Amino acid sequence: MRNTRVGAGVALLIGALGLSVPTAVAADSPAGEQAITIRPGHASAGSTVTVSTEACGKETYGKGVSELGGDFHLLAGDREGVLVGQFRIPLDAEPGSDTVTVKCPPRIKLTATYKVIGRTPSGSVAAGFGSPTDQGTQLAVGGVLLAGAAAGGVLRLRRRVNGGAVRT
Repeated sequence: MRNTRVGAGVALLIGALGLSVPTAVAADSPAGEQAITIRPGHASAGSTVTVSTEACGKETYGKGVSELGGDFHLLAGDREGVLVGQFRIPLDAEPGSDTVTVKCPPRIKLTATYKVIGRTPSGSVAAGFGSPTDQGTQLAVGGVLLAGAAAGGVLRLRRRVNGGAVRT
């Protein structure tokens, strides 16, 4: 029994270390591959995408272009050495991937991609309980059900107190 627990603990430890290896490898990748940060990584049509980079060094300006969103400018961000720019994905954009290219003087050119997902739904979901304008009836029915449940609970408690005997 004890060997089983120790073996399970060792297996969990090896699994955790195995999952952390790709992260460590990605941190050591060349500057061009991880130099652009795109947020959100999965954007929907109509949303605003923020692109930031530290690859431009001391430059305070850069240009960017998105296949879907078009040209945008990168300006100094909140932190020193970080350039930030934004663009908007058109409402009619199809799901897929979009490529963003960033250029900084004198000869820095970086490319990254992100996913464009289907448009997120807005408004309420029709669950089949009638129109949302008929809430008065729904509230009344819900109140009657709650009152019935409360009355049943009181009756049950009263029977327990009296030892199960029902008085008439």
